[in-house]
Amino acid sequence: MNEQSNPNGKEMYFYYVYIIKCSDNSYYTGITNNIEKRYNEHKVGKHRDCSTFNRRPLDLAFKQEFNDVLQAIYFEKKIKKWTRLKKEALIDSDYDMLQILSECRNATHYKYKGS
Repeated sequence: MNEQSNPNGKEMYFYYVYIIKCSDNSYYTGITNNIEKRYNEHKVGKHRDCSTFNRRPLDLAFKQEFNDVLQAIYFEKKIKKWTRLKKEALIDSDYDMLQILSECRNATHYKYKGS
């Protein structure tokens, strides 16, 4: 497990939300507390029932560290609902595009209402 001491002496644990790009160009999003171990498990095919098993070789395209497991879980669930374009904008650190892709395009949205 990935841990570190904080100033008040308590151990802090880190959690990672990650995106793996598979050989078929699909994306797999997951969460772990040990990114190196978990990515290696994906690469070697440790879990035959994992969706990455038949999509190897794999590339770790993105990882984000969290010290709050609830924030990490929330972020992972959020990313899993994203479009491919939004995931690629995140992977590419293209935050302007991510913002554009995140805007509501609904005709009833205030930006799109007629005068």
